[in-house]
Amino acid sequence: MLEPQDKENWKKVKKLIVDKFGAEEDVDLDTILFLVGVRELGANRKKFKKDQKLDLLHIAICRVLSPYGFYELEGKDDDGWPHYRVKEKLPNLKAGEQSILMKQALIRYFLEEGLLQEF
Repeated sequence: MLEPQDKENWKKVKKLIVDKFGAEEDVDLDTILFLVGVRELGANRKKFKKDQKLDLLHIAICRVLSPYGFYELEGKDDDGWPHYRVKEKLPNLKAGEQSILMKQALIRYFLEEGLLQEF
């Protein structure tokens, strides 16, 4: 379960996504991860192929879990796509525990990137 401060910050993350991107109030984790992936890619494109969308989710997951020591950025390819290497295997977590870890990692990302300052 998220701590009270994390719950408050998670609400701020969701509000930011709703306000900036017109997402639905009940924006889900995958949508937020997708947007982080697009941000990390630095892509201004609006259209991605299905496999690219999955790659964007992977980029976001690697990026937000990097501060926890699970991934490390190796660099970018010729097209500008970031590539990460596994530093430490992720622990086996139940679905609810995975969700909490991802929310905490996303909160940390948004705070470290200074994206929640206005909220």
